[in-house]
Amino acid sequence: MTTDPGPMPTGAPPFLSRLERLERVGSTNDVVRGWLSEGVEEVAVAVAGEQTAGRGRDGRTWTAPPGAALLLSAGFRPAWLAPERAWRLAAIVALAMADAAEDAAGLGTGTIRLKWPNDLVVITAGPGAAPEIRKLAGILGETDGLGTADPSAIIGIGVNADWPGTTFPAELADSMTSLREASGGRPIDREALLDGFLDRLETRLDALRGGRFDVAGWAERQVTTGQIVRLESRDGTPELLRAVGVDGASGALLVEDLDGGGAGHERAVLAGEITHLRLPSASSV
Repeated sequence: MTTDPGPMPTGAPPFLSRLERLERVGSTNDVVRGWLSEGVEEVAVAVAGEQTAGRGRDGRTWTAPPGAALLLSAGFRPAWLAPERAWRLAAIVALAMADAAEDAAGLGTGTIRLKWPNDLVVITAGPGAAPEIRKLAGILGETDGLGTADPSAIIGIGVNADWPGTTFPAELADSMTSLREASGGRPIDREALLDGFLDRLETRLDALRGGRFDVAGWAERQVTTGQIVRLESRDGTPELLRAVGVDGASGALLVEDLDGGGAGHERAVLAGEITHLRLPSASSV
C-alpha cells in the first residue's frame, strides 16, 4: 500500500517521491520514518529549518540555531541493494554533500574530507599552527528490515552551513566549523546547497542502483588514512592504532597496531568511533 505523497515543490528532482521543507520538527529522521511506514516510496526527503530533537551517533544530541544549518533526511527502500552494502547509502550521501558543499562555499575539490565512519570535516591551520580537524557535518544512518522484502534506510545529515563562528557553542568552538567559516566568511545559500546536493545524490544513487560505487572517491577523501588514531570500540575500550585505509567492500576502517608484534598486520574494524586523530604536519594529510 502506498500513501499520497502530497504535492511536490515546483522544480523538485523527478527521482524523489516526496520532498517537504518543514520549519521546525523534532527529528527529520523520525519524519521520514513515518512516511516510509505509511508506504511512501523512495526517495523521500524531509528538510528542516530547525530540529528540537536531532540525534547524533550513540544517542548524542545534535542542535543548531534556526537557519544556520542544512538539516535533512533521505529515506530509501533498498530491496535492490545487498544488506552488507547498505552502508554505501550513507557513503553516497556524504560524497554528494561534500561535492555540493565545496561548490556552494567556493572551496577547492577535496577540501572537505571524510572522517570514518560518518563525519564531514575540514582541516584548518593558522600561521605557524599545527593542523586541526574540525567537524563540518554529521551523518546518522538508521535501517530496518535489511534482508527482508521491505527494507528501509534513513540517512540523516546536518551540515553547519551559514553559521558564523562567533556564535558557535563555547564547548564546541574548538572542534567545529561551518561552510561560512571555511569560505572565509562567505554567506552560504542553503537552498543552493540543497539543490546541489540533490543533483549529485541522484547521479550517485543511479550508479549505486546499477552496481557502481565510487570506491576511489570515497577512499581518497578519508582524512584518517596514514594517521595515528585513538579508536573506541562499542564497549568504550580505546586503542591507539595506525589507520591504513578503508575497505570498499565492507566499509570497514583498516588499521594496524603500533607495537612491533602487530605493526604491518592489517585488520578491519566495522564498528567504533575515532575520538582523536593526530595530524603531525600539514604535509601528512
